[in-house]
Amino acid sequence: MEPINPACEALPELRVRPVERSEEDRYQAQMARHHYLGALPKIGETIWYVATWRDQWVAQMNLSAAALKCGVRDRWIGWDFRSQYGRLKLIANNSRFLILPDWHRPNVGSRVLSLLERRIAADWQARFGHPLLLLETFVDPRRFHGGVYRAANWMELGLTQGYRRTQAGYSATAEAPKRVFVRPLRKDSRTRLTHPDHARLQLTGAPKIMLDAEQMRSLPLCFTTIADPRRAQGRRHRLPVVLGIAAGAILCGMRGYKAISDWADALGQKARERFGCRREKGVYLVPSEFVIRDCLVRIEAGALDQALANWNRAWGARDTALAMDGKTMKNAIDAVGAQTHIMSLVGHDSAICHAQKKWAVCP
Repeated sequence: MEPINPACEALPELRVRPVERSEEDRYQAQMARHHYLGALPKIGETIWYVATWRDQWVAQMNLSAAALKCGVRDRWIGWDFRSQYGRLKLIANNSRFLILPDWHRPNVGSRVLSLLERRIAADWQARFGHPLLLLETFVDPRRFHGGVYRAANWMELGLTQGYRRTQAGYSATAEAPKRVFVRPLRKDSRTRLTHPDHARLQLTGAPKIMLDAEQMRSLPLCFTTIADPRRAQGRRHRLPVVLGIAAGAILCGMRGYKAISDWADALGQKARERFGCRREKGVYLVPSEFVIRDCLVRIEAGALDQALANWNRAWGARDTALAMDGKTMKNAIDAVGAQTHIMSLVGHDSAICHAQKKWAVCP
């Protein structure tokens, strides 16, 4: 009689689920120890998953925001820079996939990817309030062939150009092109990704941008005219720096004090220097979540709006085209029954909301 293959016996009992908050330290420690790229912070729309067999951890996966630029992916979808606008959130990047050392066995990787595929769309919708249509990942051909993704029916689209993200933007020369794999979560994923109607795609959130070095330096300057309501005693971070970082985080899609603080914590030393952060023992420090919240709740909303409007006007000149978008605010009804409406003007090139008008209409 042939010996029983422990991997085959375990496959039907594998389960994939999101990592619980109490397990996050363990998840990060194992990712840092066993993955050749190390761990990643949880920033923006990110879900960490773990695959288990009974009580044992088998694999770990990180699903996060899609790559800002990927030529072979965009050509496969049929995107240009205008049709791509606002739709990147419909794609998630499998930025880390770690099979733990004791589980390097046949079919485990493809089984885990299959289980992830079955639940990721529902999890994403429930957590972030919008659908997920496509998964992507990048494989370094110097280390891997991508066989586990092929076995799970992912499609290889080709190679990236080989440029990598740096603190200054992108590397000047191509280095190591990566294999690009995608996995549609619906049969009509490509059709939906190019659909002109944002409302049909449930894309009603604010636009996101990627801040460059000049924008990071300019944001704090917008808030220099706002008086600091805090006592001078014990004040460690200048108000323009705190407000500049908060504004930068919101422009990049962060919502809520915790998300803004996580975004700030993930800034590199170069980015912190550009924002004008306080330097202590050779290290630039960012304000804590408490400091960010304390400053934002004390500042008069009109002063913040005026400061950001000045910044928008300065950067609005770069846009060659503008898009106008109107929304009716659900349940935003005043005492006389008037429904609140908002009209926004967004730049195609910068993805910045240059102006916004709110008014109430009686039924």
